[in-house]
Amino acid sequence: MSQHFLLSAAARTLSLKAIYRGGERAAYRRFCELRWPETNGSPICPECGCVEFYDLKSRQRFKCAACHHQFSATSGTIFASRKLAFVDLLGAICLFVNASKGLSAVQLSRNLNVQYKTAFVLMHKLREVMARETAEARLEGEVEVDGAHFGGHVRPANWRSDRRDRRLLANRSGKRRVVVVLRQRGGRTLTRVFMKEAEGVAFAEERIEAGARLSADEVAHWDRLSARFDLQRVNHSEAYSENGVHTNMAESFFSRLRRMIRGQHHAVSGKYLGAYAGHAAWLEDHSLESNGDLADRLIGAALGAPVSRLWSGYWQRPAT
Repeated sequence: MSQHFLLSAAARTLSLKAIYRGGERAAYRRFCELRWPETNGSPICPECGCVEFYDLKSRQRFKCAACHHQFSATSGTIFASRKLAFVDLLGAICLFVNASKGLSAVQLSRNLNVQYKTAFVLMHKLREVMARETAEARLEGEVEVDGAHFGGHVRPANWRSDRRDRRLLANRSGKRRVVVVLRQRGGRTLTRVFMKEAEGVAFAEERIEAGARLSADEVAHWDRLSARFDLQRVNHSEAYSENGVHTNMAESFFSRLRRMIRGQHHAVSGKYLGAYAGHAAWLEDHSLESNGDLADRLIGAALGAPVSRLWSGYWQRPAT
């Protein structure tokens, strides 16, 4: 019996033991190489593009020999103004990508001995980077579309006489959201959060190439997609798959997302549900890559992303 890739040694190419054994210098070097891969880690001035520099080693900064601009390996990126040491930042990313069902901010804060606020913002910055990877992606070929409800649980009253029918709109909390997923077989996974599943029709029309073959369940609003796509339907009350038509990959994504929310985060605000859905989609898309490749992919993307406008100064802004 062959061994699954995720259970093999090839899937484990990065560990906390190796990160902390290598120390700050090795972690710093890894960030430099991922920031400037074209020069093998030798810095390039972000202001003028000059490759000649002075190395201010005591401050982990560089000074451009041409324009005298000072910069670091994280200047102008989503990690700008970081306070964590590079070895701790690399360790945090290792823990983050190792968690196949997500990681809570409380757990990360305890593992690294940092404040909960630090862990919370860092993880959401990483999720922002994940979202950038598919920001312009369009799907083609065979695509599955489906939706699932999250949040908005209404606890039943203690006494049976006080309980109300929670299926009725008037007795709901108004916090329930729908995650719509578009998943290309052998390709990428795209997600978006809506108040109603029917709103996902426009999302599908926007992100799927015309002529693609779509698989969906028999919910009526997906009928509107038949004008642009080869729409195949499966009746889940009779079968989960019929003649090759199924939404099993979409259901696999929802399975991961539900376990992430219920098992790790326990509750997710509708405001941030899209970020967690994108995180689960990223994990699904890269599930057969080693943890070292996942860490390098995420760090490289983060060092190519601009300063976050959503998460910079998150705890200092007035409550909204």
